Amino acid sequence: MKRIWSAAVVAGVLAAGCLTAGTVLANDGGSSSDERALAPTRGAPSRSIERRIDRLLARMTTEEKLQQVQLLSDGQITDADAAAGVGGVFSLTDPAKIDHFQRIAMTRSRLKIPILFAYDTIHGYRTIFPVPLGAASSFDPEVARADARIGARESTTVGIKQIYSPMVDVSHEPRWGRIVEGNGEDPYLGSVFAAARVKGAQGDDYSKPDRAITSVKHFVAYGDPEGGRDYGTTDLSEQLLRNLYLPPFKAAVEAGADTVMCSFNALNGVPGCANHYTETEILKKEWGFDGFIESDYTAVTETINHGTAADDADAGAQALMAGTDSEMVSTTIRDHGEELLADGRISERRLDDAVRRILRVKFRAGLFERPYVDQAKAVDPASFLTAADRRAARTAAARSMVLLQNEGQTLPLDPTKDTAVIGPLADSQHDMLGTWSGKGEDADAVSVLTGITDGSSGTTTYAQGCALSNDEPPAYDPADDCPTDAGFAAAVAAASAADQVVLAVGETKEMSGEAATRSTLDLPGRQQELIDAIAATGKPFVVVLFNGRPLTLTDVVDSAPAVLEAWFPGVEAGHAVADVVFGKVNPGGKLPVTFPQRLGQVPIYYNHEPTGRPCDVTQKYNSRYRDLRSCDPLFAFGHGLSYTTFDVTDLRLSRSTVSRKGRVVASMKVTNTGDVAGDEVAQLYLRDPVASISQPVRRLRGFERVTLRPGASTTVRFTLDASDFGFYDNRGKFVVEPGEIQVFAGSDSTARLTRSFRVTR
Repeated sequence: MKRIWSAAVVAGVLAAGCLTAGTVLANDGGSSSDERALAPTRGAPSRSIERRIDRLLARMTTEEKLQQVQLLSDGQITDADAAAGVGGVFSLTDPAKIDHFQRIAMTRSRLKIPILFAYDTIHGYRTIFPVPLGAASSFDPEVARADARIGARESTTVGIKQIYSPMVDVSHEPRWGRIVEGNGEDPYLGSVFAAARVKGAQGDDYSKPDRAITSVKHFVAYGDPEGGRDYGTTDLSEQLLRNLYLPPFKAAVEAGADTVMCSFNALNGVPGCANHYTETEILKKEWGFDGFIESDYTAVTETINHGTAADDADAGAQALMAGTDSEMVSTTIRDHGEELLADGRISERRLDDAVRRILRVKFRAGLFERPYVDQAKAVDPASFLTAADRRAARTAAARSMVLLQNEGQTLPLDPTKDTAVIGPLADSQHDMLGTWSGKGEDADAVSVLTGITDGSSGTTTYAQGCALSNDEPPAYDPADDCPTDAGFAAAVAAASAADQVVLAVGETKEMSGEAATRSTLDLPGRQQELIDAIAATGKPFVVVLFNGRPLTLTDVVDSAPAVLEAWFPGVEAGHAVADVVFGKVNPGGKLPVTFPQRLGQVPIYYNHEPTGRPCDVTQKYNSRYRDLRSCDPLFAFGHGLSYTTFDVTDLRLSRSTVSRKGRVVASMKVTNTGDVAGDEVAQLYLRDPVASISQPVRRLRGFERVTLRPGASTTVRFTLDASDFGFYDNRGKFVVEPGEIQVFAGSDSTARLTRSFRVTR
């Protein structure tokens, strides 16, 4: 059955560049959008490129090889480094300086090997899209693809050919600041979005001028450090590593990613950038990865702090022999390489392999043919943040918002009525961009106040209520966040005089991201008191949340009739918020991560393994918290409401039995049972109830976002095979065991509609 889209949604999608005119928006038996995103695109090595590498490598001296494996920062690079043939430079964004160093490399170095310039284009370069955790809430891989495509175009315009994205670390740890950079707690959702971002940035050929090489990070298991503290250690079983943490990396590599960044953390006692098992045995040998691995910032020399390397020379030797090909910032391999070769602590063969991998990527990127920056284009304002880019960012932001609660149909608000816009984030442009905001400028961002003013015909008033601190540690003091109620009276007066209220609260952009672990997940400062004060006015209001992690919102949902999770929406934040709260866009996002009731439930995630004594609040001796009356999170993975209602029915399986190498097609019917057009995300989960290793109670294995008019229905289909119902055991072996597989369909991870099939021998 053809999927039906509203004209407004079609226009928004076309504007975002996600689809082209004439695209058939249907799921009538073909593959779903998640399956299409995961389709492998990695090509075979080019023989001509390999011959060019052979010829160049044969001419290189040891010193030149050691220069190629060195990656310097924008503050380190000198003319002498460029002339010596340094391999790469990151975080340099001035196109004139990039071109300057590139011309030195191409004219003064002996072999004229171009420098690879890189940058952290995480969710946009100048056109800033929603933070990745927000984009994952769209459950629409085209949102990630559009973000990556525009970010790559803007980055390459100034001479940056490699981007340190996507970050695909699966995380069950909301205290960890970098959860904002990833796709949440699920490996399947993470895999789909990882592949979409790689394909969006690289296209079918990243040598094209507007395409960039992606670097997938952080390899591996960086996302669940002890206590949520960044850079902390991780200890995992083999099956957990392979079933939960590795799949998004594998999907990105299969999508064509040619560089990977090894991580800061130690995995099972071995630092990520000195881990031969993960870097060489799994990534390079098992997966056939022929690109290169760069270290994270000083991660090689940090193996000394980890206690696995004695000194810089030892650190460099361990990293190179483990599989790290390019060393960022620290210079242990370059500085000690010749002595390490003489002592036999590194091999010429391994050094050549590292250089070969780096050269391979440079040849594939077309750097030898097009090393220089088009300066006129690089400084032309028309190259960045175009009207089309803004439309794409606005569409993405609106599709990424999640309606958590809407009691009494508080939303949508009436755009013709008077609206009070209140809160510490209500008139902030800076915070709307979120962490890792590239070269985005505060002045580019649309605040909530501006968006609501632009989107309504009634009078808009504003009161801050209180302020949040944008200081970074160690200057940051939590006592500076919304420390007083002195501004509450003005906020209450503004709310009382208005017909309705938009209350913008949450975190500042500095509260999430790298080195931004939090020990609490509550709203900072006295923001909850501000919410309660507005609630006491009796005026209809919506709490709009800006944050980079799940928060504990039990008190918020008790006070506020409507709650909209906006994350950090990017450059078009205010307009996208207005689109949603005034009903121009019907929200359809879903949570990519579980929201706990209280901090003590962390880690809490839907895809947990069962216990011998499952939670039962009516009993004592089972897996429960004695001070909570529910076993459940506040909001489940996959949760998200709409201004309309949907039914997911008629779950069917194409067969009741399947061989280990066979396939099963699961289908479900989605019907809009409400009065307005809207989006639903049909979700499919599996469970293997009896296995040799205890399996998660649910595993997401399919999702499709559909748009339906009132009363309309569509059938969504997913193809399941061994990759869905098999798993890795603790020997690292992928197994498909005979037995029952349960299938669940619905609108979130608590789906009740179920069928089953049997895998035969």
